[in-house]
Amino acid sequence: MAISSLPQLDRFFLTDAGLETDILFNKGIDLPYFSSVTLFTSDASLDVLAAYYRDFLDLARRMRTGLILESATWRASPDWAEPLGLSFAELDALNDAAIGLLRGLRADYADVPVVISGCIGPRGDGYDPGRVMAAAEAEAYHAHQAGVLAAAGVDMLAAITMTNIPEAVGVAKAGQALGLPVAISFTVETDGRLPTGDTLGDAISAVDAATGDYPAYYMINCAHPAHFDTVLDAEAAWTARIGGVRANASRLSHAELDMMTELDIGDPADLAARHRALIERFPQIRVVGGCCGTDLRHVAAIAEACLA
Repeated sequence: MAISSLPQLDRFFLTDAGLETDILFNKGIDLPYFSSVTLFTSDASLDVLAAYYRDFLDLARRMRTGLILESATWRASPDWAEPLGLSFAELDALNDAAIGLLRGLRADYADVPVVISGCIGPRGDGYDPGRVMAAAEAEAYHAHQAGVLAAAGVDMLAAITMTNIPEAVGVAKAGQALGLPVAISFTVETDGRLPTGDTLGDAISAVDAATGDYPAYYMINCAHPAHFDTVLDAEAAWTARIGGVRANASRLSHAELDMMTELDIGDPADLAARHRALIERFPQIRVVGGCCGTDLRHVAAIAEACLA
């Protein structure tokens, strides 16, 4: 699928919610190392995952909009094989199975516009950049999972919860080498800056400069709108590159969320109203969904507010 043919560039699309937090806290299924790809090792947990996706497909059908099906592969790149007790071949097979599930669901919902997105998470922690790789190392590292997802039949790749610029560049270049559209989604702290301290504008501009503007669009995820809505500059070219938001339910910082033992679901109505205000200010934002702490309730409220 060419970048220009991504339907979410021209019309409203939903995504799912905070898959890992929903499965862990609401469904009561353990996710070792927060890795949802482990759900594919059990028929019972796989049924729960399929039902989770079907809820969002039903919502998209009801709202007469499209849905991006994001694969359960955020923590399924090579470094996670050993901690998860898997061989590289076994992890590759789970990545493949994750896309197979989505392809089957798309066939079941032929009346819903669906884009299958291969989700690539950070090499390390989603909140702490840790050791920042050079862009070339990041490309070499992420190229393996990107290749597995491409071979499985994704329409695009999405780098979700990127904490630093070089890793985002690496994923974008890995997708470019495969000829796949790529969305780059940065996470920000409560001050609207990346965990590395870079501004969102500098991060987007730097990735575009390093890749010849290759990403199809950028997103913001794993942060509450209150953390970033004031840093978006309607007059800046970089802001026009932001095409999607997958926000957290909670206003808490990443450090505070890391210490939580109970889920903070925030205020779904307020979250929905904030999304409505965002897309009124920035109509190029056509992809909305949820991240940590959100579930079907939040995304339904967002959809109803934005499509009213």
